[in-house]
Amino acid sequence: MLRIAVPNKGTLSETAVDMLREAGYAVRRDPKELIVSDPRNDVEFFYLRPRDIATYVGAGALDVGVTGRDLLLDSHSAAAEVDAFDFGASTFRFAGPTGRFTKVGDLAGLRVATSYSALVGDFLEAEGVRATVVHLDGAVESAVRLGVADAVADVVETGSTLRTQGLEIFGPVILESTAVLIATRESERSERVEGLETFRRRLQGVMVARRYVLMDYDLPADLLEKASTITPGFESPTVSPLRDTGWLAVRVMVPRDDTNDVMDRLYALGARAILVSSIHAARI
Repeated sequence: MLRIAVPNKGTLSETAVDMLREAGYAVRRDPKELIVSDPRNDVEFFYLRPRDIATYVGAGALDVGVTGRDLLLDSHSAAAEVDAFDFGASTFRFAGPTGRFTKVGDLAGLRVATSYSALVGDFLEAEGVRATVVHLDGAVESAVRLGVADAVADVVETGSTLRTQGLEIFGPVILESTAVLIATRESERSERVEGLETFRRRLQGVMVARRYVLMDYDLPADLLEKASTITPGFESPTVSPLRDTGWLAVRVMVPRDDTNDVMDRLYALGARAILVSSIHAARI
């Protein structure tokens, strides 16, 4: 039975649980549940703190886990990233008092507060900058004002929270993080490798279903090549003849975000009866 770690709270948890449900797995109904067994799919889910998941997987206690790339790297776990997802995105940057810093080298000999000590320490070492990393579990942006540090390294979205503390972003991006699927090397070689591959394919299918829609349209046959440049699909469109000579029925996958633009372009080209359907599951 494949043992899978799932974040027990936060935005990572909410989206991960939705993906598991869409992939056909059993999910917890009570937030207090820590373990959910799914014998039909031969898996068992363990709901854990996101920060602990890489440690459990890296130690071999669990086979697979969903966590953040930032948490994986900060843990120094033996677990490895297997796949990246399109949720839980975040950007890590340095910030300091307005006008004081311009580059990461300016931090030499100073204190940097962060909740990701190993991650930031590794980055500074790679940059050849010797600085003291001050670990804080939260409210990192207040560290400079309270005299705990000279600068901070934290997740940055708009930067508005930093500005309210008199801080500005400087230096390079420390890390572009996102939610990731992690596994142990042993899991990829053990008898559970088939279960791991099935789990990966199912989650990949969910991501495809979320990103794409199915588009059907009718088109004069002599316009097929031009239409194919608008809707190339994954490999090529599926094309079928219609009863009316000279017309074709075309079915193709289109990025969900491009749907209306593609429909407009196809209609202008001469396509008609353009229909869009959601994809509930996929294997590509």
